Amino acid sequence: MKTTKSQRQKLLSLKKREEFLLVQNKGKKWVSETVIIQTMPNDIGPSRIGFTVSKKISKSAVTRNRIKRRLRAAAADIIGVKGKSGHDYILVGRAKSETVSYEQILKDLKWCLKRLELLA
Repeated sequence: MKTTKSQRQKLLSLKKREEFLLVQNKGKKWVSETVIIQTMPNDIGPSRIGFTVSKKISKSAVTRNRIKRRLRAAAADIIGVKGKSGHDYILVGRAKSETVSYEQILKDLKWCLKRLELLA
């Protein structure tokens, strides 16, 4: 399910701790086997996205970075194309995110967005 860059909306990054905490405390959340999505509407317009994988998942930075890369690619393919704009998203990686197929991550991400009513 590859998409071209012209089909994707521009996703900005959540970078500050305060932005992450605001979404975590006041937003909606949905959990699947491979990913946890936390989201809330923003006043900026374009969607913003952040990724996190805690040391509870793996002590190895290599493993955590691999999970984040997989989530980043899945977010570009799903949220960048089918996600509602004007929302902040946080994708939290889980232990299974490293070993399952990429298609399973896409499926779980789509399922979570559908449950949160954020598929355009």
